[in-house]
Amino acid sequence: MRDGPLRDLRVVELAGIGPGPFAAMMLADLGADVVRVDRPGTGSPLGPPPAGDLVNRGKRSVAVDLKQPAGVETVLALTERAHVLIEGFRPGVAERLGVGPEPVLARNPALVYGRMTGWGQDGPLAASAGHDITYLARTGTLHALGRAGGPPQVPVNLLGDYGGGALYLVVGILAALRGGRGQVVDAAIVDGAAHLGLILHSLLGAGLWRDERGVNLLDTGAPFYDVYETADGRHVAVGALEPRFYAELVARLGLTGLPEQYDVARWPVLRERFAAAFREKTRDEWAALFDGTDACVAPVLSLTEARSDPHLTARGTFLTLRGVPQPAPAPRLSHPVPAPAGPPPLPGQHTAEVLREWGIG
Repeated sequence: MRDGPLRDLRVVELAGIGPGPFAAMMLADLGADVVRVDRPGTGSPLGPPPAGDLVNRGKRSVAVDLKQPAGVETVLALTERAHVLIEGFRPGVAERLGVGPEPVLARNPALVYGRMTGWGQDGPLAASAGHDITYLARTGTLHALGRAGGPPQVPVNLLGDYGGGALYLVVGILAALRGGRGQVVDAAIVDGAAHLGLILHSLLGAGLWRDERGVNLLDTGAPFYDVYETADGRHVAVGALEPRFYAELVARLGLTGLPEQYDVARWPVLRERFAAAFREKTRDEWAALFDGTDACVAPVLSLTEARSDPHLTARGTFLTLRGVPQPAPAPRLSHPVPAPAGPPPLPGQHTAEVLREWGIG
């Protein structure tokens, strides 16, 4: 028996890439029994080899050929015994395979059917291909990212796939489970990415945000909310928005005779002074000078450096399982959740085990 707040939850995940598997992993991190239905063969060409695909940690895998009637029946039998199903096909594909909401909910009316797509289940673009970058582009989110006079900057694929996609799918699933009756969750990245931008729309409506890149308070327009190069070619991040934090920043930089913090017309002068000051020391020298202060300055660490950061180490933000470093489950609960139940499975590794355990012949 697994431990964690979702230890009694059974989840069937139809194998895919990106946000759907990440949402299923979050449920597994919280103790759910997640069974991933993989196609016979190898993993996705866009991801790491199956044994190293950390998004599948804590899951079990069964290999099923959904193009065969016996494979479809196996998935339907699994969903009869599950509480949640997650799929990330284009609209209509699950229906054509015979595992859409209608046959699944007919077998298990209480099941929550989670659908993860980019464009959503309806609308003019629903059947079109897309990726994180295209979804962000349509919602206006990508337009807001970048420096003044420059092109939009791509935030890897974290903001759309995982922020606007996976996290919203998990919220929808948990809300549906709380409702106590079966239903379909339509989680679209465009919806989630637009929703994440609510504060920007609020500021825009109040006349406190210009619909341009790099000219606002939080998009590198303000010189006290930006990144600066240091003497060794690395960078520090500065976020001293409040006057008292700004005062500490200026004092520790040793600067005097500066324009007023919110004198927007003189922000270019302020930026030049900050840039020159930060070039006088290395990143780590600045980190030592600012650590533990309220100046809101932090070193920009690489992915590998972050694993050894003293604060993150003290919190256990990263852990090492079976020799593999990886982020720990989040968020924290007052009753601790154990480490992920197991490493990423090979496709089909648990077929016999799961079918036997779930009572499927």
